[in-house]
Amino acid sequence: MSAASTPSPSSPPGARPATTTGRGRPPKLDPARTVEVALALLDEAGLDALTMRRLAEAMDVRAGALYRYFATKHDLLTAMAEVLLADCLDRPLSSPDWSERLAELARRMRTALLGRRDGARVYAGTHATGAHTLGFADALIGVLREAGFAADDAARAALTVVHFTLGHTLEEQAACQGAGEHGPADPERLREAVTPGRYPHLATALPVLAGTDSAAHFEFGLTLLLQGLRALGPGDTRPETA
Repeated sequence: MSAASTPSPSSPPGARPATTTGRGRPPKLDPARTVEVALALLDEAGLDALTMRRLAEAMDVRAGALYRYFATKHDLLTAMAEVLLADCLDRPLSSPDWSERLAELARRMRTALLGRRDGARVYAGTHATGAHTLGFADALIGVLREAGFAADDAARAALTVVHFTLGHTLEEQAACQGAGEHGPADPERLREAVTPGRYPHLATALPVLAGTDSAAHFEFGLTLLLQGLRALGPGDTRPETA
């Protein structure tokens, strides 16, 4: 007699429940282990090389077995994205100031995405609804609501923080992959193209544009974003949209 399928507490969101054998042996394949192996392959070969077939080979199972838990590759990426944010709320925020708390959450997200090869590409467009993703979103909106922002403004501000952080990290990781291949990260190619006579303003900004201090670029953009939110101000009395 076979045992019933039961969901595992640690199963990634969107995954179907694992099935135990009649004799109580652990399943050869389960959602959590599948995501773990997929993340290892991601670090090893990158997102473009992460296919369901390659993942199945790494787990020594048939490719069709993976679809018991993840109907599509997008479902798998959504589960992987959920894991990426696992450590973003592992410790309390350090500042009582709302803007600093918001900045700290943005920095934690950037660090989490940079912690995996192609992490930003994995996260982009997945819209996970697991505890890590929803908890992070709740923390962002909570900081703003506690500061006095209207619910609509808090929601849009949280989306802006996430989109800025995600977009910046996408560019960072793309630049790293393009380095040495005459891609967007090749500063010499940019220096050769920007001649002072033809592009005088770009020439004056070239030290920054051709620089590799991504953290400084991120902090500058984050500062602008926070200044804009301060200008909007908590306690705005504009009516919320229906």
